[in-house]
Amino acid sequence: MLLSAHIDTLGAMVKAVKDNGRIRITKLGGFPENNIEGENCIIHTREGRTYSGTIQLNHSSVHVYDDVNTIKRDNTTVEVVIDKLVKTADDTETLGIMSGDFISFDPRTVVTESGFIKSRHLDDKASVAILIELAKAVKEEKLKLSRRVELLFTNYEEVGHGASTGIPNDIDEMIAVDMGAVGDDLKTDETCVSICAKDSNGPYDYLLTTKLIKIAKEKNLNFAVDSYPRYGSDAGAALRSGMDAAFALIGPGVSASHGYERTHKAGLENTYKLLLELI
Repeated sequence: MLLSAHIDTLGAMVKAVKDNGRIRITKLGGFPENNIEGENCIIHTREGRTYSGTIQLNHSSVHVYDDVNTIKRDNTTVEVVIDKLVKTADDTETLGIMSGDFISFDPRTVVTESGFIKSRHLDDKASVAILIELAKAVKEEKLKLSRRVELLFTNYEEVGHGASTGIPNDIDEMIAVDMGAVGDDLKTDETCVSICAKDSNGPYDYLLTTKLIKIAKEKNLNFAVDSYPRYGSDAGAALRSGMDAAFALIGPGVSASHGYERTHKAGLENTYKLLLELI
């Protein structure tokens, strides 16, 4: 059995340096520009330098512009303002900043007394932490596995091809440990382990998904089964690469996905407990 989680996150790249020295971005992963408006960020140059900045509208001040509320958010209106005294493209390029440099967003991680975890990139850092904790338990508590278990941490899930390589040929079951989306008529919340029955690519394996539901019921876990209409996972990438296996998807419930996200310790614990029963 293979358990996968992805370590890559949403971010951006420098698309171009503008005439005023500010940066036009191109997005990495799928999110609306309003989800990053006003965020602090870091520009990472190819030479290893880093520069802080803020993602702003080019019409950012309500005291100056009357279209702040209505202006369309895209890469023609959302820009990175670098924390350097730059006024021209030459000023910025002299810093070593160029097209193709990566831009990372401040995660702003907060853990509340009530058990909520608020941060960017819980998709999929939360489930990465769960798999690391699982591996730690196997080693330190000398848990006896019922079968061979492989862990795969992928780095291109957000752009669609994370688990298309690196998987042993004899794997017959793969579970993507990702996140459950919260909202609309979905049953999942931040305290649940979400079991995804179907996403944008179609239904997950019937027998394996049924097995997960049965275990969750028997162990009295707080779980929900949902279908996500705008969602893909490493399981889909593996399937498209030609992997012949049964696929399933689970993960803690995460609200405000691809924005400033929130989950709860209980969601992580329920996901961890379900995985313990599988291995």
